[in-house]
Amino acid sequence: MKSPIAGALKRYRIADGSNFRLKDHDPAATGGIDLDAEAANALLARDVARLADLQYRLYAENRWSLLCIFQALDAAGKDGTIKHVMSGVNPQGVQVSAFKAPGLEELAHDFLWRVARQLPERGRIGIFNRSHYEEVLVVRVHPELLERQHLPERLRDKHFWRHRLADIAAFERYLARQGTVVLKFFLNISKEEQKRRLLARLDEPDKNWKFSAGDLAERARWDDYMDAYERAITATAAPHAPWYVVPADHKWFRNLAIAQTLLDVLEPDRKRWEEDVKRRGEENLKAINTAPPHLSP
Repeated sequence: MKSPIAGALKRYRIADGSNFRLKDHDPAATGGIDLDAEAANALLARDVARLADLQYRLYAENRWSLLCIFQALDAAGKDGTIKHVMSGVNPQGVQVSAFKAPGLEELAHDFLWRVARQLPERGRIGIFNRSHYEEVLVVRVHPELLERQHLPERLRDKHFWRHRLADIAAFERYLARQGTVVLKFFLNISKEEQKRRLLARLDEPDKNWKFSAGDLAERARWDDYMDAYERAITATAAPHAPWYVVPADHKWFRNLAIAQTLLDVLEPDRKRWEEDVKRRGEENLKAINTAPPHLSP
């Protein structure tokens, strides 16, 4: 049975950024779907079970890898999404990498070095909680951070950000040509909903640890971040590395939309995987039947 979310996904998929405008995407949208908590949880549980089966097949085939990149402003739910959507997947087949402010070793290398080291192996799903995009988001909003990267002065010209975005696009094109399926998710939260969630961190004792005064400082740069995200998506959206601008005001819709996106990517490979397993079985049987007598079982 197909999820009711499936039909709504294509409006959030950006594979060509030439006409992209972030203001055209409503953070509170649900694709015209209205589900109560019980129905949404049941759908997510079903999708998570299907995802676990497909992840096993990806792992067994050992030919492709899947890289899921999560970007968002504070309180949009990156951690919660990863926790809920990947809850049923075998930990052996998934690797999660969280990228915080770069350290001294990372700053001594090019900006893609640290993410290249964390790319998923064939057969695995890699999850980037923040990513190389921080270099054209946070660093663009706070260009003083570039001083720590010790770049030659002549490289920091008027074309700097365009060149950096072009480098990211080329990097992702390379990954696609090497068998890594790249999916990028921007969890699109509204300014009003972010405020509500930040305040909840103060009101609820079990969420106090999540609150940081820095969240408020970054919130004051909201328009700058929206501009940086729009520029990044415009420059790097491509058929081989699409962006999904996922409405994030409603957590149930956010989780279902991302789970369904992963299923849409992995399920078409099911038939190919089954055919590949059958072919390998036939090859193994042939090898056994034609083996010299002393090697036969």
